[in-house]
Amino acid sequence: MNKAIAATELEKSLEAEIGDELKRAGSAPRYPENVDDEMSGNNLGVLLGRVTERSTREIENLVHELHSLRKKLETERDRIQSDIAQHSELSHGVMQLTTIIADNVKRLPNPT
Repeated sequence: MNKAIAATELEKSLEAEIGDELKRAGSAPRYPENVDDEMSGNNLGVLLGRVTERSTREIENLVHELHSLRKKLETERDRIQSDIAQHSELSHGVMQLTTIIADNVKRLPNPT
């Protein structure tokens, strides 16, 4: 469901970008009548290039951000694993000390 919403939002964003680029170009799409066919084709190519360049740049930024988040996640995973191992060692040490203390308390003379 989220993918469908994201796809719809992306389509709306692209439509808005194309509309913005057409406004910046100063005209709505025109249908050439003669020799200007080639010029209009070039204009459309330039316009399409701008739109795809912006979208490509945004995708590259998102990929870079995802890679950064992955690195952060891996770093946090490693830190947590290290903390768990350290906690386990400390817990084992505490259990050994508790056993030693309990054994020594049992050896104390009975005060009665």
